[in-house]
Amino acid sequence: MSTADVARASLVVFVVLVVQHGLLDSVRLSGAHPDAVLLAAAAAGYVGGPERGATVGFFTGLAADLLLPTTFGLTALVGCLVAYAVGLATSGLVRNSRSLAVVALTAGTVAGLVGYAVLEAVLGLAGAISLDLAPALVVATPAAAVLALPVLWLVRWAVPPAAPPAATAHPGGLGR
Repeated sequence: MSTADVARASLVVFVVLVVQHGLLDSVRLSGAHPDAVLLAAAAAGYVGGPERGATVGFFTGLAADLLLPTTFGLTALVGCLVAYAVGLATSGLVRNSRSLAVVALTAGTVAGLVGYAVLEAVLGLAGAISLDLAPALVVATPAAAVLALPVLWLVRWAVPPAAPPAATAHPGGLGR
């Protein structure tokens, strides 16, 4: 990534955090709110592929961790894993469908919320799976579906697309 790409990605992370903490955190239902941070990480994986997406997802989560009263680094780990998984799962797909993007980003957000709850349970935080997960999924899943295309547009502006795999020559004349 070039310096301009890093500057644009940093601006996108800043915008996502401002929207998350300034607007989406106040939209609560049963204590749960939409999660734009995981959605942005999933979008980075979708646009930039597994490696670039994981890098952007990690730094997005790390910046979010600075503002959260939870275990430091947990959001960064989950964001990295979500971006990598979405990038890997969609790397071989033709991405000319908006509905594919909405499904991939929403599934990535749901997987991130489940992963976050499982990691909290592993770290010994009581009630992470049984009490917090269901309301979080009920609120964040439709919100992710609604916000997927605007977040994808924003991330697509900042993160360079993954390079297509290089064509390799096959010995023995195959593929002529």
